[in-house]
Amino acid sequence: MLSILARERATFRLERWRALAGGVLETAQVTFLLLIAERWFRADPLQKGLLQGASSAGLLLTPLLVSAAAALGWHAQRAAAALFGLGALGLLLAALVPDLTVFLSGAGLGFLCVAATAPFMATIYSENYRAECRGDLFSRNIVVRILASVSFAWVAGRVLQADPANFRGILAVYGVALLLNAICVWQLPAVPLVGSAGRHPLRAFRWVRQDRLFRLTLISWMFMGFGNLVMFPLRVEYLANERYGLHLAATDIALFTTIIPNAARLLCTRGWGRLFDRMPFFTLRILLNTGFMLGILSFFTGGGSLGLWAGAILFGIANAGADLAWSLWVTKVAPPERVTDYMAVHTFLTGARGLIAPFAAFACAARFGVGPTAAGSAVLILIASLMLVKERAPQDAAA
Repeated sequence: MLSILARERATFRLERWRALAGGVLETAQVTFLLLIAERWFRADPLQKGLLQGASSAGLLLTPLLVSAAAALGWHAQRAAAALFGLGALGLLLAALVPDLTVFLSGAGLGFLCVAATAPFMATIYSENYRAECRGDLFSRNIVVRILASVSFAWVAGRVLQADPANFRGILAVYGVALLLNAICVWQLPAVPLVGSAGRHPLRAFRWVRQDRLFRLTLISWMFMGFGNLVMFPLRVEYLANERYGLHLAATDIALFTTIIPNAARLLCTRGWGRLFDRMPFFTLRILLNTGFMLGILSFFTGGGSLGLWAGAILFGIANAGADLAWSLWVTKVAPPERVTDYMAVHTFLTGARGLIAPFAAFACAARFGVGPTAAGSAVLILIASLMLVKERAPQDAAA
């Protein structure tokens, strides 16, 4: 059996390759899948909502998939590799058959599978990285992922601008990136899944009723998450659709939705990590909410390139901290023995709001316009912050 140091070295080496592929894949749902749907297929709001909701559907399925994999006796890396491989087939099929139905099905399946790997990968990190350096090793690969995302966004934007029909090559690259994920994960040191026979997959929801602070935080996160997720898919829509008067080139869309935010995210990730360790969580969450709120208002109501630049930068800064907060916040409010259960509830609810938000986004934008929709989202995020103000004082005192 490999020592923890040997498992750690092997995992970090393979994760570095996965980070490159992950950076490429990040550009898909942030920018290029919606751009392809809008510019090539002329997809309607419902179809674009289905595309954006695929990852959330994957999150909703995670309790069932974890139970099934454990019942089959699969190790974590085998389950994750199978999902990545299935997702690769979906995207490669979408690249081969330029049809709207095949595109929606194949791309949707691909990113449903990516999202569904989250609990398996978390198990792998927990077992194959030592606790004292887990965050540091993970953050190094985040930097690689961001750099790969920015680079591929620039290249893909130019490729699509040269000829929109090149979208099939972009989809093929996404399929190959998922295949690389599958190969790397398959080779990771084995991590067994512990079976949970006789335990309902949604058993963890009992803590929502019993823990008032956990319940309050989840409600606040629903307001904030829904307000942010509603505007997320509208960034590409706002920049690409002639209806809103901008109709930017593919390279400019990639600039404002991927390159600028990721540059800001790259610069701020380590700083937010230090703040997470030292600052009371609710104070940190209010700061992040404020960044998202101001970024949404700047981007969608700023009235020109200055607003787009400000909104993209603010979104990148806030998103740098949000990555960390989303993954680790339950450790701030949960007793150690309940961290897994609390995270399961959080992940499930993230999938639920993520599944609804894209449909609400395109419907609201079509009926009310982007500006009023952005204002409504900002109000939801403000409500989320106000809910936490009362709880912030005890946390500050405790800190």
